[in-house]
Amino acid sequence: MSISVLILTLNEEQNLPRCLNSVGWSDDIVILDSFSTDRTLEIAKAAGARVVQRKFDNWAMHQNWALTNISFKHPWVYYSDADEVVPANFRDEMLAAVRSESGVVAYRTRYKNYFMGRWIRHCGIYPVWILRLFKPDKVRWERQVNPVAVVDGKEGRLQEHFEHFSFNNGLDAWFAKHNRYSWQEAEESLKSLGKGGFTFGGLWSHEPATRRRALKELSFRLPFRPLLRFLYMYIIRLGFLDGLPGYYYCRLLAIYEFMIVIKMREIRRRQQGLPI
Repeated sequence: MSISVLILTLNEEQNLPRCLNSVGWSDDIVILDSFSTDRTLEIAKAAGARVVQRKFDNWAMHQNWALTNISFKHPWVYYSDADEVVPANFRDEMLAAVRSESGVVAYRTRYKNYFMGRWIRHCGIYPVWILRLFKPDKVRWERQVNPVAVVDGKEGRLQEHFEHFSFNNGLDAWFAKHNRYSWQEAEESLKSLGKGGFTFGGLWSHEPATRRRALKELSFRLPFRPLLRFLYMYIIRLGFLDGLPGYYYCRLLAIYEFMIVIKMREIRRRQQGLPI
């Protein structure tokens, strides 16, 4: 049994060749493209991938649309961003997992995030268990940005890692992307606050994904979020052990947190008819 591969793209000519090369073992690679204007489609077609285009609205709707409207050749799908790479050991573990009779319908895995040529192991971002290998009819996504997977069935875990190179397109691209993300995070933050009180039980869950969601929900309610996030990642989660790249990375994510906070304020002021 093989695995279909789904890759989301928008102007990814820099990253896509390496990503495609790392999943070349699959005979069903589907590119869901948001109308790229660079060589992304040319690269995808040259590699033999199928191309489907859809205008991007938000992450959950985009991914849910893909699972509902794309016909995959195989019952299992591996989802990848274009700036990610699947090492051989991770490929082998996935193929073994889908051939097993475990009753699992979706697998979570971890990734190694690289910045300035170094794996950023600390900074509070490792290990993050995210859903990447699944049966498409058993999964749906919620939340506009950094979507949360809702699985209808038994989950499993893969022990190997994929590799993430989120800065390959340069810092300009990183800031542009996170400028977009911060609007969606601001809206999600206000939506969460509008629901009322916070339950601390999720912070003590045995499931890392549940703890991570609870921690994010708690962060919406804390003052000085950018500073607290820097201190949490750099000191409590030992980001300083990642050297200078770790320091820069923590500062960048604190900037991102500030972008969310200030946009929450803008949204509230606009709702009140106040000037920005």
